[in-house]
Amino acid sequence: MTASAPAAHLAQLNVATLLHPLDDPRMAPFVEMLDPVNAAADAAPGFVWRLVAEGSPDATGLRPAGEDVIVNMSVWESQEALWDFTYRSGHLEVMRGRRDWFARHVEAHLVLWWVPAGHRPTVGEALERLADLRAHGPSPRAFTFASAHTATEAASPSGR
Repeated sequence: MTASAPAAHLAQLNVATLLHPLDDPRMAPFVEMLDPVNAAADAAPGFVWRLVAEGSPDATGLRPAGEDVIVNMSVWESQEALWDFTYRSGHLEVMRGRRDWFARHVEAHLVLWWVPAGHRPTVGEALERLADLRAHGPSPRAFTFASAHTATEAASPSGR
């Protein structure tokens, strides 16, 4: 009998540098989309978990990457589920307006990595994966949609 690989889920972190404080009127369109987009994520097929600040419905109050940087972190059953939510839902509207609200990043701002099913990554773990991607480029340990790796590749000894 062949042992099957342990179930894995896809974790993602993205960071965005604010052009203005969240309470600035220029940020209102973004802030107004937070609750509906988060509700859509929570209800999306393949959604597992997302980071929220204690006592808050979202993670915008957390600033582990800098006072003007917001983070979004979630876990999904598959890369396809995350892709569908990101590019085939109301989330796309947020992406279309991002230049109005966020500075352009010159280095990676999104990182994907595989976690064992049931694992909830910490912000520290996520920021370390982003740093790895920025320092070494895509690998099975830290990658992007454009440079995706499978959970099997990530679990292999050569997966770094």
